[in-house]
Amino acid sequence: MADIHFTYLPGDGIGPEVGAAAIHVLKAMAEKFGHSLKIEKHLIGGAAIDAGLKPLPDETFTSCARTEAILLGAVGGPKWDHLTGAERPELGSLLPLRKRLNLYANIRPCAPHPALIDRAPLKRERLEGTDFIVMRELTGGIYFGDKGRDNIGAYDECRYSEAEVRRIAVKAFDLARGRKKKVTSVDKSNVLETSRLWRETVNDVARSYPDVELEHLLVDAMTMHMLTRAQDFDIILTENMFGDILTDEASVLAGSMGVVPSASISDGRMGLYEPIHGSAPDITGQDKANPIAMILSAAWMLRLSFGLNAEAAAIESAVDAALTGGHCTADIGGTLGTQATGQWIADHVG
Repeated sequence: MADIHFTYLPGDGIGPEVGAAAIHVLKAMAEKFGHSLKIEKHLIGGAAIDAGLKPLPDETFTSCARTEAILLGAVGGPKWDHLTGAERPELGSLLPLRKRLNLYANIRPCAPHPALIDRAPLKRERLEGTDFIVMRELTGGIYFGDKGRDNIGAYDECRYSEAEVRRIAVKAFDLARGRKKKVTSVDKSNVLETSRLWRETVNDVARSYPDVELEHLLVDAMTMHMLTRAQDFDIILTENMFGDILTDEASVLAGSMGVVPSASISDGRMGLYEPIHGSAPDITGQDKANPIAMILSAAWMLRLSFGLNAEAAAIESAVDAALTGGHCTADIGGTLGTQATGQWIADHVG
């Protein structure tokens, strides 16, 4: 019996809806495997602002740091677009949470489910056999550099240290070693000095992994290659801004953003797990949101933060059955609502 103790941040928009479905699945898993769940639920983002708090309240951060495992729904929305800088839900919560908890490695998978391949905009033969992971550096680069405005315009500094590049590269090569043994490093080294440092450092790390193939691609070329030879990739390693763009592109290959989970990890068991989609205010409260990405994010939490591989696999198997049988939301061809999809998956865990 394991004590599964984590912080749950429902967030904004559809976050509480998909979160409720994922919590239901986790409870079914805990009952089946004889584990106990201890869930600390807190506000973040716009929900915290609406409650008169900071986007990242002190009690929320304290809980996240204490439990070291965080399940997050979604943050932000147009309701708070009038706010500026760190007062905004995303800038004031997600970025400082990543930085303060050292969540420097973001992992997003792309392995289209057979039932969803025909929902992607590419031909089936372009997608069959695709199975790669984008590893995005998450706490450096232009998002965290000096930024501001002066009398002639605006500026955003992009800065990386060798140490920041090295640690994410090591994680990428370690992951590749257990998969197809290939790393594709994506940069813009023909223009950017940070990218030249990136490439030099990745080459240096690669010397310790002679069994892993390394290729370099410029980011503009990568946007094309990801769509024309997706099957060729295993681990795609890249910096913060490029990773943000490429992972959204990769979600199209999966057939829907609603089925793609993500993990933002540090060293040890610390991790934040969330779907890649946003808060989708246009469908909030309508029981239409696809909870599968959130449910799969919960499975990743079990595997990466708690070492519960069998339990994670049981949830993933139930999700696979739901997709194969069409027991899902309308955006991917089903007829169920958010909570009914979560209930079906919970009923079939294990």
